[in-house]
Formats: sequence, structure tokens, C-alpha cells
Amino acid sequence: MTVSTHKPGRADESLNDCSWNNPMTNTLHGEPIQILLVEDSPDDAYMTMAGLREGKIHNHVHLAEDGVEALQFLRREEKNGQAPRPDLILLDLSLPRLSGMEVLAEIKQDPDLRRIPVVIMTSSSRDEDVLKAYHHHANCYVTKPVDGDKFIGAVRKIEDFWLTVVKLPRAA
Repeated sequence: MTVSTHKPGRADESLNDCSWNNPMTNTLHGEPIQILLVEDSPDDAYMTMAGLREGKIHNHVHLAEDGVEALQFLRREEKNGQAPRPDLILLDLSLPRLSGMEVLAEIKQDPDLRRIPVVIMTSSSRDEDVLKAYHHHANCYVTKPVDGDKFIGAVRKIEDFWLTVVKLPRAA
């Protein structure tokens, strides 16, 4: 498995052939799964990528450090003209410039993006946050464990479930 971290806006020629409209179909051709990690904490980003690196699925992780960068990547704006369509989004709620909840609402209101599964990964276990995330159609809500080994274990479980168990519909 390969874990490649790409900051939005950096071109990676090996990713240019990924279909924006066909999530998960790239696995049939042995191409990596595209994951957008939206996380402003360098430590949490590192642990998430470590968990994905140790997993079963060949993937590329694209890192957006705030909500604005995430939406620019998803909409292929600014320097993201060649950005691949993510097969999965891992989204923190506490982000600068645009909160994770605002990013989630934008994704789920956009007909071209709403079918991408969004996993909320946050330190908040507040009931209000959980309810609001599901109100905005989050696909699941995971509270980040504080312990490093448990954090990496949670990331592996997310990867296993969303990338090996679940069958996702094709995007329209």
C-alpha cells in the first residue's frame, strides 16, 4: 500500500487519469483509492496517515489543512484543476477559515459531491455536534481516541469498513 500526501494545488501526473465521476471503480484497475484528509492538526494528520499506511488498501491521501482548501480541492478551483475525485473524505470539525460542519453542509448540498462518503473524525463527543453532523448527512461520526495506538486502530477500522466492506454507488 502506498500513502502519498498531496497538498491541494500540487499536480501529480499519476493521478490525472482518475475519473471524477466514477468513485471506487479505480480499485478494479489496481489504481489507488483517493482519500481527502481535511485536518489542521499536524499530529492528527500524521497519525491518520500512519494508520492508512499500515492498512490493506493502496491509497493516495490528499491533505487539506482548512475548510477553504478542502472545498477548492473538491471543486477543482485555484491550483486544483487536476485534482482527482476523492473516494472518501475524512473530515475534522475544528478547522480554520471554514469549519468542518460548514464544509460538510457544502459537500452534501452539491449534486456533484454529495455521494462521496464523509467520515467525521473529531475530538468532540458532544451530542449537539453528533446530531448536527448527521443532520448535514455525514456518513458516520468517529470521536478520535486520545491514545495513539487506539487512534491508528480506529483509522484502520474506518479504512476496512469504507474501502473493503461497503459497496458505493456510482456518482451521477
